Amino acid sequence: MMTLKEALKLSPEALESLRAELKSKIEGDSELGAYVGLESAGSGVPIAIKDNIQVKTWSVTSGSKILQGYVAPYNATVVEKLLSAGLSPFGRTNMDEFAMGSTTESSYYGKTLNPRNRGCVPGGSSGGSAAAVAAGLAVAALGSDTGGSIRQPAAFCGIVGMKPTYGRVSRYGLGAYASSLDQIGPMTQNVEDAAILYDIISGYDPKDSSSADVAYESVADKLDPSRKLTVAILPSYLEGASDAVKQGYDKAVEALKAAGHTVVEKSMMDAKYDISAYYITATAEASTNLARYDGIRYGSREEGENLSDLFIKSRSEGFGEEVKRRILLGNFVLSSGYYDAYYVKAQKVRHLIKEEYEKLFEEVDLILSPVAPDTAYEFGALSDPLQMYLSDIYTISVNLAGLPAISLPVDTAENGMPVGLQLIAKAFDEQTLFDGALSLEQAVNL
Repeated sequence: MMTLKEALKLSPEALESLRAELKSKIEGDSELGAYVGLESAGSGVPIAIKDNIQVKTWSVTSGSKILQGYVAPYNATVVEKLLSAGLSPFGRTNMDEFAMGSTTESSYYGKTLNPRNRGCVPGGSSGGSAAAVAAGLAVAALGSDTGGSIRQPAAFCGIVGMKPTYGRVSRYGLGAYASSLDQIGPMTQNVEDAAILYDIISGYDPKDSSSADVAYESVADKLDPSRKLTVAILPSYLEGASDAVKQGYDKAVEALKAAGHTVVEKSMMDAKYDISAYYITATAEASTNLARYDGIRYGSREEGENLSDLFIKSRSEGFGEEVKRRILLGNFVLSSGYYDAYYVKAQKVRHLIKEEYEKLFEEVDLILSPVAPDTAYEFGALSDPLQMYLSDIYTISVNLAGLPAISLPVDTAENGMPVGLQLIAKAFDEQTLFDGALSLEQAVNL
């Protein structure tokens, strides 16, 4: 598949041919489950869109039964930016229901397969976007990242996935999971494409109350892989990682050194605190955000004997098991008697995590970290919800602190699956993040 940089140079006739070719390939590989719809808007460079980002007149369902029948009445800000830049939404990609999951198995439409090994998960919740790009069924795609939902599937499928600084990309038109954590970001074939797509979708948006009113600065036109940076490595973080991830990490460290970067060893607090703070915060916000899906205002409705019965039946039938589980957890931690013990304490820990990153970035430019404890799992391997939650151990602190991070492939494991690692930068320093990522991409030369 041609890159986004190449596609942006195509004539209208060549673009029309590309779109027809993509449609044919997608329909010919429906078994992969990367797409849940083949709607399109505009005639520019086709970009796959995760099924929780509003595109006017499209059925947008967040991978859930409860939103069947809902048609988006407006475009998300990122979609407006795509259209203005000569890009066009092309196809809805599969996802874990309401972005709650790490495998894309909880989707109402069924699971997505990993193109590198169809017996393995593609990651989640943006598994459809990752699989589409990895399989050559998309030039590039948009995903959303609440606790690693762009970076982890990117690592599992062997592509590049980038989570911007919180507030750098508008959330207007994104189906909310946890409002203080969610960010839309690019999923692409290489680092340069990610920078190009990031430039297109980023910027202040007055429609989004969480949007950062900071000066817009383009990144792609200033990419400099020759910059010498100080990169922190976290040996203690690798204790729970597989041999394949450890081997990939060592390879990346040597590649960074060979490229002239300064590598220093650092340590951070036990990631178990990240897990606790994240799942209390995320489920609390999810329970509030999903209260609007009541069978009245959106999507499908079950008949009931009275209003209360209608609510209960619509939500019971419309939501999947994982979504119900997180709503219950969220309601519990926000309930009287437990709010201070759980939610307030989690916010204090979140503040500590943010402070720890800020202190570390006084000494280094980037942090190199694993994305997941292992390469892509086989289907059913994470059937225990607690195992699935623990698989996010390396990614969630980035969202809690609101930092930018990018996942890129650095190695191939003995089982043939890609090994992805992430680079993390301080808030609003996407230029350094992309410069370091491009340098690492060139150094490992996969």
